[in-house]
Amino acid sequence: MAIKDSSEDWWRTAVVYQVYPRSFADSDGDGIGDLRGLIGRLDHLALLGVDVVWLSPVYRSPQDDNGYDISDYQDIDPTFGTLDDVDDLVAALHERGMRLMMDLVVNHTSDEHAWFVESRSSTDNPKRDWYWWRPPRDGMAGGTPGAEPNNWESAFSGSVWEYDEASGEYFLHVFSRKQPDLNWENPEVREAVYSMMRWWLDRGVDGFRMDVINLISKDPALPDGIVHSGTFGDSSPYLINGPRIHEFLAELNREVLRGRERKVLTVGEMPGTTVEQARLFTDPDRHELDMVFTFEHVGVDHAQTKWDLVPLQLTALKTVLGRWQAGLADVGWNSLYWNNHDQPRAVSRFGDDGPWRVRSAKLLGTVLHLHRGTPYVYQGEELGMTNHPFGGIDELRDIESLNHYAQAVGLGADPEHVMTSLRSRGRDNARTPVQWDDSAHAGFTTGEPWLPVNPNHDEVNAAAVIADEHSVFHHYRRLIELRHTVPAVAHGDFTMLLPDDEVVYAFTRSLDDVELLVVANFSGDPVQVERDAALDLDWADAEVLLDNVEPGAGAFTGRLEPWQALVLRRTKG
Repeated sequence: MAIKDSSEDWWRTAVVYQVYPRSFADSDGDGIGDLRGLIGRLDHLALLGVDVVWLSPVYRSPQDDNGYDISDYQDIDPTFGTLDDVDDLVAALHERGMRLMMDLVVNHTSDEHAWFVESRSSTDNPKRDWYWWRPPRDGMAGGTPGAEPNNWESAFSGSVWEYDEASGEYFLHVFSRKQPDLNWENPEVREAVYSMMRWWLDRGVDGFRMDVINLISKDPALPDGIVHSGTFGDSSPYLINGPRIHEFLAELNREVLRGRERKVLTVGEMPGTTVEQARLFTDPDRHELDMVFTFEHVGVDHAQTKWDLVPLQLTALKTVLGRWQAGLADVGWNSLYWNNHDQPRAVSRFGDDGPWRVRSAKLLGTVLHLHRGTPYVYQGEELGMTNHPFGGIDELRDIESLNHYAQAVGLGADPEHVMTSLRSRGRDNARTPVQWDDSAHAGFTTGEPWLPVNPNHDEVNAAAVIADEHSVFHHYRRLIELRHTVPAVAHGDFTMLLPDDEVVYAFTRSLDDVELLVVANFSGDPVQVERDAALDLDWADAEVLLDNVEPGAGAFTGRLEPWQALVLRRTKG
């Protein structure tokens, strides 16, 4: 089945599946997933019915941040394979009617990238200005505490500045010290990035997911931020959605995407972006991006930081998602996700990964996929995979978690209290190997896996769920089929119902004379839905399109079983 390109915004009816290659499937027994392993599992994705594969970075990299530190944009890390393997992957996907979206990390490179090696070689090297180099504060000796050019904190703890003794200057790294930030103020940097992107598109890639792309425009003055607490200042006013961000994205669109025969999908990961800003980024008339990843809804169970655990308040979640649905209703487009490589497993976070694991995983899929926007499925989500019960810090691999543990314990925090937070919110939860069967290492590898396999793989695995017609996998198949066959799912208007209900999540989707009702019980107890003027009584005779209670409970009478989610359809008139 060949790809059918058109001028239509094809992603509005599409479902994207994210592959984190290190943990997806290992073909050579070294314990790390690779491209040949992915190619060998494409029939799984075809059976699921997804349209696009988003591939997390496979470029050449020292793997300081699991591939998000790139040392060569136009080569593949031997850990994952070769450029020929990418070509084979593109061909295999296209044969199955699927597309490939590559992860693009251009806010920063690895410190082992040739560009940075040149930049670091001397202060007068032509590439010095490709990165953010600054001298120590006036009157202070480089390398001493407080001499850093400003007081910003790295996303991975500590200062954003790394001192280079050879030159006596600091370089900026918003993330790891091995991830120096590119200076997009320099037009040579931008053209180098655009040239690389064109090279990948010419190779057959169908789109880009752009990592923290809204950080590429920084206030050139790099001023100190306000210190709200602790040692470091707030960098967000000078770092997030900076003064030239729209100019840069419009230029990228014009130089890379405009005029191509195939419509290319562009998705911007944009922490700290508001609905109003997202309208600008995704307005088709502005020619910037097709959609953005927002973070607001995955922060509703945070307190001061992501490590401060608070229970989910359903009304807060509805408020956030409802605001984004309304805000992008007439301009722009939403991306929809619970899980990705940076988030813990949704069924452990927002559902019940105990006795109601299967049903609550189906509920979360139903609620998400019936919103207006493009849904993203993260590997293993379709299996109902859960967080891993990590025993101790020695089992973790993620740089963010390791740095947080060292910093928190160093400041006197109880190590077990810190581990409790890491088990709940740490990124390694998303990165444990995909569970293909109940054999040793879950069929992921014949070697020793780079990260421990979840011990529940004897029950939660692809072979088992594919064989069970009532599984999470087949529920996701039906959700994807609804998006492909019921126009109201992709294109219908969205109306939130019962916004103040702390247990029931309900909304409608409407297109022409078709109306869908989605109603879900976010609890382990039966509930009777409280009707109001918005949720009428005329759904009893509606067609049940999808029900996660097996066998289906039939007509909707207002009662919902524990973790039950229904999709109903009726015709107006």
